[in-house]
Amino acid sequence: MTKNSVTIVMVEDDEGHARLIEKNIRRAGVNNEIRHFTDGTSALRYLLEAPEGPSHNGPALVLLDLNLPDMSGTDILTRMKDSTGPLRRTPVVVLTTTDDKIEIQRCYDLGANVYITKPVNYESFAQAIRQLGLFLSVIQLPDPLGDGH
Repeated sequence: MTKNSVTIVMVEDDEGHARLIEKNIRRAGVNNEIRHFTDGTSALRYLLEAPEGPSHNGPALVLLDLNLPDMSGTDILTRMKDSTGPLRRTPVVVLTTTDDKIEIQRCYDLGANVYITKPVNYESFAQAIRQLGLFLSVIQLPDPLGDGH
């Protein structure tokens, strides 16, 4: 498995945030495919059902906003981390404006790997995403099928 085969699935309804996230991930030298979804329904359909999606077609890393128009990011996290599901080991980075301690704890309890609060300031947000990009460039991902190959 090559690093470049990992698809980054970005679930973010704010187009400005999405562009900023993608631009700064690219600036950090990460060239993986980025699939962008603006609502939870289409993101879950891709994640769980699409033949080209990670349930059937290899590893992914999910960048998840919690505040979506049709459902909460925690609903998506719950569906992904179902103990019998194919996505239970898929790394999830929560990227949200919510810095509520209870919400942060809840996301980790549901299986999030990283929780990043979006800084309100543009430059701070850009810097946080660049650092995330550097993190993504070195992270090792588990085999989604769990068979060691």
